[in-house]
Amino acid sequence: MDLSAINPVLLIASLMVAATPLLLAAIGELVVEKAGVLNLGVEGMMIVGAIAGFATAVESGSPFLGFIAAAIAGAALSILFAILTQFAQANQVASGLSLTLFGLGLSALMGQSYVGVKPPRMGDIHIPGLSDLPVIGPILFGHDIILYFGIALTAAVWWMLKYSRLGLVLRAVGENHDAAHALGYKVLKIRLAAIMFGGACAGLGGAYISLIRVPQWTEGMTAGIGWIALALVVFASWKPWRALLGAYLFGGVTVVQLNLQAAGVAIPVEYLAMSPYLITILVLVILSADKSSAPAALGRNFHASR
Repeated sequence: MDLSAINPVLLIASLMVAATPLLLAAIGELVVEKAGVLNLGVEGMMIVGAIAGFATAVESGSPFLGFIAAAIAGAALSILFAILTQFAQANQVASGLSLTLFGLGLSALMGQSYVGVKPPRMGDIHIPGLSDLPVIGPILFGHDIILYFGIALTAAVWWMLKYSRLGLVLRAVGENHDAAHALGYKVLKIRLAAIMFGGACAGLGGAYISLIRVPQWTEGMTAGIGWIALALVVFASWKPWRALLGAYLFGGVTVVQLNLQAAGVAIPVEYLAMSPYLITILVLVILSADKSSAPAALGRNFHASR
């Protein structure tokens, strides 16, 4: 066992990378649930985004185009969920689970010819002066643009939900869609926009895994991140900053357990592998002891004829 081999600066920088796909997916699902919709298809949208982004980046040579394609693919798949639940009035839980199974199968089919292929690399942002600072530079100012976009998106969603009229309308739809409809708000359009936003964020999160975190394509490579994102939204009490904290906690524990394995710590690998999930859930349960209730209309379909 050699713990001295663990570089704390690289460890903290790595945890930010590990947290980003979870953060993107969780923020997207948070907006969806604030609109009163429960989409359990996050995992399916992430894996489709992962292969769509990977394939586009490989064929075009541009990782930026890959992320755009991933967002479009995630949003497109979410439209299928919206059609089933908001227009055909199908059960949201069953539709979300079906979406995940469909996404896993579709991604496996699409990715057959991309196994073993290396995607083009997205360079990190270099900020003169800041990136060269000791310790702080590599941790905060030496990452890719998508990582910073995830943090900025969290701040934007927090501001939108708390201070903007759009956030007020979104929360009104999530709390009582009938009352919102009576006030003249287009409930179905608002929910459709929220669902597509969540799908685009999930697609981005999936592409981040296949293009940056683990730059390769492997079937099922999201490995349950979508399910963790769903749980994170609940434990974060539908609050963006708590979702950010939970994502970074999960990313940190994941990176630590990988470093401990590499250092040869005398703990069974199975215990180390499950530790990120257990520790994240336990801490978030403690933090959410004072959590607000879920949106009152969460999981309930809106009937326009009412």
